[in-house]
Amino acid sequence: MELEDLPGVGPAIAEKLREAGLNSLEAIAVTSPAELVATVEIGEATAAKIINAAREAADIGGFETGDKILERRESIGKLTTGSKALDALLGGGLETRAMTEFYGEFGSGKTQIAHQLVVNVQLAPEEGGLSGSAIMIDTENTFRPERIKDMAEGVGLDFTEVLKNVHVARAYNSNHQILLVDKAQELADELKETEKPVRLLIIDSATAHFRSEYVGRGTLSERQQKINKHLHDALRFGDLNNAVVMITNQVQVRPDAFFGDPTRPIGGHIVGHTATFRIYLRKSKGEKRIARLVDSPNLPEAEAVFSVTKSGIRD
Repeated sequence: MELEDLPGVGPAIAEKLREAGLNSLEAIAVTSPAELVATVEIGEATAAKIINAAREAADIGGFETGDKILERRESIGKLTTGSKALDALLGGGLETRAMTEFYGEFGSGKTQIAHQLVVNVQLAPEEGGLSGSAIMIDTENTFRPERIKDMAEGVGLDFTEVLKNVHVARAYNSNHQILLVDKAQELADELKETEKPVRLLIIDSATAHFRSEYVGRGTLSERQQKINKHLHDALRFGDLNNAVVMITNQVQVRPDAFFGDPTRPIGGHIVGHTATFRIYLRKSKGEKRIARLVDSPNLPEAEAVFSVTKSGIRD
C-alpha cells in the first residue's frame, strides 16, 4: 500500500509527507495529529483520518493478546557491550526497540561505551552484534576515529571497513540536534535494503546543549518539552528500524543532599520516564568502572564491574 492510497492523501500531500521523512505507513501511524497538522498544513480532522487509516493498514495501535506481544518480542535483538558482566546486568546486552541511558561523571566511561557499540553493532548476531551500521549524533565533539581503530582490532574487524559503517553528525545546538534525528531516519531509509542497515542510534550527550541553552527556572518548562519530544523521536526511530537507541547523559550534584550519593542525571523525570533502561556509571581504581542498573521494566537493580582498556570495554 502506497501513501497515496490513504484517504485524504493526494500527490501533493504525499510529497510533503515524504519530504518530512514520513515515508512509510508505520511512520505515519505513530505520528500525532498535531505533528501531522504542523508538517503537512492540513486540518486536524483530515490528519486524524490519515493516521487512523495508516494504523489499520500497518496493523498497529490496537489491542493485542500477550502471546502475540511475546512472539513479537522474539524479533528483538541484543547488542553486546564487550563485557559479559555488563551484558548480564542488561539481560544479555542492549535491546533493540528500547532506549538505554548511561549517565555518570566525566571519565566514567560513557563515551567509551558509545565508541565500543558502534564497532560491536557490525559484528554478526552469533558474536553479539546486529550486522548493521551505526549513526552517532555527537554534541560534545567527543567522537575519535583513532579510538575506533583500537576497538575494531580488539574484536578482529578491519577498522577502515568499520569506519565506513559509522555515520557521525556533529550537533551545534539543541535545534540542530533535534533535526538530526529526522536526518537519521532519512539515512536509515536509504540503507534499509543494504548489507548494513542502521541498527544503532547514539546521542552523546543527549542533554548537553539543552543544559547550556536553557538556563534558569523560567526556561525549564520549554526545555523539558523539547527534550521530551526529542527523546520520543529517538525512541520512535528505534521502533521503526528495530534498532538500539543509546544515549549518554551528564550529571549534576545536589548541594542539599546530606545522605547518599548527591549526583543526579540531568533532565529530571522526563528523561527518567522515557529511557527504558538507566545505568549509572562510576569510576573505580585504574581502568575499572562500576555500572549500576537503576531502572528497567523487567530486571532487578544490580551492579557490575567492567574495565575500559586500550582494546575497548572488557570484563
